[in-house]
Amino acid sequence: MSKIAVVFWSGTGNTAAMAQAVEAGAKDAGADVTLLTSDDFTADMVGQFDAIAFGCPAMGAEVLEETSFEPMFSAVENSLTGKKIAIFGSYGWGDGLWMRDWEDRCRAAGANLVADGLMANNAPSDSDLDECKSLGRSLC
Repeated sequence: MSKIAVVFWSGTGNTAAMAQAVEAGAKDAGADVTLLTSDDFTADMVGQFDAIAFGCPAMGAEVLEETSFEPMFSAVENSLTGKKIAIFGSYGWGDGLWMRDWEDRCRAAGANLVADGLMANNAPSDSDLDECKSLGRSLC
């Protein structure tokens, strides 16, 4: 059984809904899943999981949330080499630059991205949530 962490930050609840769908998909595939906020996840926890899904919305000028998520992700980034990961989040403007930049960071860290970053425009639709469930299953 795969042990998976779903680590997220959400300001409006949109990315939280996506995180819960990723969690549900992984559980449906038989994984042992732990749902954590970015405030509760540290670099020394990376080794406890077979795979990690990270979720963060676009903020400001299409960047990761700067007070909680970005510091956490910067701290764990160098621990992701060879780790199976997925990234997701919601946005309300722009064209997804934050996600492309985040994918580049993951690849530069040597992470094994199981899929392209998953984005939902504002509140995730039912089809977005279905994609999140599929993303969760792909981590198993």
